[in-house]
Amino acid sequence: MEQLKTYALMTGLTLLFIWFGGMIAGKTGMIIAFLAAAGMNFYAYYYSDTQVLKHYHAIPVDHNSATGLYTIVERLTHRANLPMPALYIIPEAQPNAFATGRDYEHAAVAVTEGLLDLMTEEEVEAVIAHELSHIKHYDMLIGTVTATIAGAIAMLAQFGMFFGGDRDRPTNPLVMIALMIIMPLAATVIQMTVSRNREFMADEGAARMTGHPEWLQSALAKLDNYARGMMMHDADPQTAHMFIINPFTGKDMSLKQLFSTHPSTEQRIERLEALK
Repeated sequence: MEQLKTYALMTGLTLLFIWFGGMIAGKTGMIIAFLAAAGMNFYAYYYSDTQVLKHYHAIPVDHNSATGLYTIVERLTHRANLPMPALYIIPEAQPNAFATGRDYEHAAVAVTEGLLDLMTEEEVEAVIAHELSHIKHYDMLIGTVTATIAGAIAMLAQFGMFFGGDRDRPTNPLVMIALMIIMPLAATVIQMTVSRNREFMADEGAARMTGHPEWLQSALAKLDNYARGMMMHDADPQTAHMFIINPFTGKDMSLKQLFSTHPSTEQRIERLEALK
């Protein structure tokens, strides 16, 4: 069912992108948008995981090189009835983690050195459970596709300034202006809504997987505190939604809404409190 929901969302966003292309440049725009969407979805499906791991200089580890981490993940995957994902450690001081991959057989979990150094074993387990919950519900692929399509719609809106429909169907300039403003906003809202809901679901899944909501509450509080005090050197706005805590939490900037794909830590802790 979760896989079906994922593909349905991918299809819906792709159709929205194609429709918007048609509104900007008629049939030609629809064809271009279709080809672009097909290419982006193909790349996101097959290569986004390796690209993001490479970007963060993630180092693959196994039972011999990271025994404690491997044992925690092995125990949780058995409990969640999931295959063992590939494990990576990111050489980064800020404690954080993310999951990536297109399906159960191609999943990966990456944690920073800071997470392993600054968290207790119970907190690390809670964070890993959160990431495995993302894998369980195919959230990695959903997050990647929504971010890709949202960015593409924003880019297409920029191109809309140079197009006004086609010869067969001239477009009302006021309609075009409205679309160029509304569509990127709508795509961003969809991206943020999907991401925030998935974070809440992964938090609940982690609490049920470990049987200790308080472990994740403690981990989230620490993660938020450390993120406010230290920056992640290679943090990228396009992949910020993948992390358990927004790596830009401590950066004061006017473009904060771009990175508001996470609900507030206070909200997440409150919801976990209700599960006790």
